[in-house]
Amino acid sequence: MKNRRLRRRTGATLVAGIICAAILTTPQAQARSLVHEFPSTSWGNIYAGTAKTGTAIRTTSGIHLEAKSKFVVTYKNFPTWAKTDMQAAIDIWAANFESAVPIHVEATWGRAPRPDILGSAQSANFFTNIPNAPDASLYYPSALANAIAGEDLDKKNVEINITANSDADWNTRNDGLPTKNEFDLESVFIHEIAHGLGFLSTNAYDIYFGWGALEHPTPFDAFVQTSDGKSLADFPTPSLALGQAMTRTLLWVGAEGVKANGGQKPLLYTPANYLDGSSVSHIDEDTYSSSLLDSVMTPNLGPGEIFSGPGPLLLAMMKDLRSKPPVGPAATAPEVPRNVQAITGDKSAIIAFDPPASVRTSHITNYTIKNIKTGKSITVNSSPVVISSLQNGVSYTFAVSATNSLGASEAVTTNPTTPTASWAASVLDLTADGKYLSVTSFRNQPAIAYTDSKNGDLKLALWTGKAWRRVTVDGKGGVGGKTSHDVSGPVSVCVSGVGTKQIMHIFYTDLADKDLKYSTYNNSSFTYEVVDGNGATPIPYDQVERTRTAADVSITNACAIAPAGPEVFYRDDDQGVLLGAYKDFTNRWVYEVVDGDRKTDGRTTGDVAFHLRAQTVGATISVIYDSVTDLSQSKQIAAGEIRLATRTISALNSWDYQNLDESNSTTAVVGFEVSLDNTKDGLIASWLASSSSFQTKPDQIRWVNLKKPTQVVSVTPTGYGTPGSPLITDAKTLIFGCMSRLCTVGLSTSATKPTIKLVTNFRNADAAQAGWVTVNKVRYAVANVGGKISLLKP
Repeated sequence: MKNRRLRRRTGATLVAGIICAAILTTPQAQARSLVHEFPSTSWGNIYAGTAKTGTAIRTTSGIHLEAKSKFVVTYKNFPTWAKTDMQAAIDIWAANFESAVPIHVEATWGRAPRPDILGSAQSANFFTNIPNAPDASLYYPSALANAIAGEDLDKKNVEINITANSDADWNTRNDGLPTKNEFDLESVFIHEIAHGLGFLSTNAYDIYFGWGALEHPTPFDAFVQTSDGKSLADFPTPSLALGQAMTRTLLWVGAEGVKANGGQKPLLYTPANYLDGSSVSHIDEDTYSSSLLDSVMTPNLGPGEIFSGPGPLLLAMMKDLRSKPPVGPAATAPEVPRNVQAITGDKSAIIAFDPPASVRTSHITNYTIKNIKTGKSITVNSSPVVISSLQNGVSYTFAVSATNSLGASEAVTTNPTTPTASWAASVLDLTADGKYLSVTSFRNQPAIAYTDSKNGDLKLALWTGKAWRRVTVDGKGGVGGKTSHDVSGPVSVCVSGVGTKQIMHIFYTDLADKDLKYSTYNNSSFTYEVVDGNGATPIPYDQVERTRTAADVSITNACAIAPAGPEVFYRDDDQGVLLGAYKDFTNRWVYEVVDGDRKTDGRTTGDVAFHLRAQTVGATISVIYDSVTDLSQSKQIAAGEIRLATRTISALNSWDYQNLDESNSTTAVVGFEVSLDNTKDGLIASWLASSSSFQTKPDQIRWVNLKKPTQVVSVTPTGYGTPGSPLITDAKTLIFGCMSRLCTVGLSTSATKPTIKLVTNFRNADAAQAGWVTVNKVRYAVANVGGKISLLKP
């Protein structure tokens, strides 16, 4: 099987005038605290070592961190005995790691990239500028960030990924007594969970040239110093000096760790020959391997060896991670902030910038932002910053400078920005966010299926001609065919039939079981069934005879109505392929692989359908999706395609394929988001792209009318921030995410001078889908605004 998976935890309308005022309310004011999230590319490994003398007795006693926490584990291909060892390690850490936020772990059983790696772990993401952070400039791993912030900063992703080597010689008896030829799996998990919780450096090393890099220093990195007292996080990056430091003596300087080590700074593992996933992220093997209680974070585990628990030294170092690291003296006055820009808002502007190149050595204390027009200045600690109380229609520029103990940098002037009015927004449902939604016309009236993330529900809003009628589709109650599981994931809706005989087909996700579910609605009652994901075993992508799979199929879905009935398309997240399902004349589901499985017949072996949409026009079904064709060394998307699959009959192997766009010399990546919308002018496909200067994040919006598939329009939304989800078009306008807000661009716009307007001013990262809807002949947009599903009108 292919092993290309990106891991996940699972992942409207207004009325006019008096009616609007009676049933809708205004969204609350915009929050000002802006947390940044970055995907992790660093893993901590434990290697198979040699047999050691001495024995340890496993115990759960020891130093505790104040309070218990709850771990929720999702297992991938784990044998039962291995789950028992994993749960034992989880129980130990639950008694020693304090967090009010549940810690979700995805544990995978499979082959390791090297046979001597027993296990690996990583934090799924890193967060900076989090609430209550001891040092807001550092990158806190997911579980630790949530514990410090007191909230789940990313509800749709796990906090920790752990893998165990299925080919190792394990003790499978669950007795904690491995022989001299067996490795103890519980010990591996005790060790790896520590990496996932934050005992991990994010450094990288070039083995050919000896350069070191530390782009996103964590709290762990901030407590590491050279023998002459220089912080590892202060070295220029990338640099030869950093590479040399990573292969020489490094010490832990956290007060709790030093105290637990008898007043001596703990020595870290830094062999002269750098070892990926091991160097820096462990305590020294020679110094601590014979210390029965404190050997747990040494880089190797020998056969017959066990780790008895976290040990006092590890728990003390983990406690250090929750405190403010020591700050060294500034070496020079700061250089200027980089990439300074002003982004248009409603009676406001967002000032965004990157730290100076010398941030490691200049120890910035704050930044000053000056409104050049008014002369007023504010002091801030990080970017981005919302500047409010501005006048719409008036042009502003700002000057940004950095300050440290030795002085201030020169000021950098932003581009001019002119605040503009956003659309009027009113809340459709006070209790639901509508992160995922799908809009349709049902029995000649608008209908919106939308999610309620807080309660884990899927809801339906139906316009009666006078008011909105709301019903819960699933996720609440667990009776009458409903589930009690969280179903607030991706949703798609299609309608078959005509007039008052229409049936609504709703496809949605069970986030607990990772299944694709299906419900029908006849305007009075629902039916329920599982389409896929509840099979006995995962089905290999190259298996010809398709049946239900046990894979994760909760990531994306899109439905379309064929002449024979509804069809649904969805991603197999375990194998990175696009699947399809439709019902035959006996009302049984027929399964197929649509793409991602081979390079023949116009198909691709790219990792497909992270984003997905489908439409039916006449008897033709069209499916648009992205395809990742290459990853960088740091596992970031390096190349991709926008794929279009079409067919006119519901038969296997009848698809035609084409690439609407692909990476080339001027376009680094295409994808990030896609949309396919049936307008009065034809099918409009849209997607995001990044130029060669941006690479890992989009900076362009692209679209094309499929009547002329080679005439792609590309627009850069300068002054409105990074484009993102959602994407949705009608015949004249495309809505897109703009720095976590919503903006529009006219489809007839000039690529050199696009007509872009601000839709919402509320910064909100939880707007995955949006829609257009017409109520009483008035056109509205529907989307998540400030955590509430809202209706928007210019």
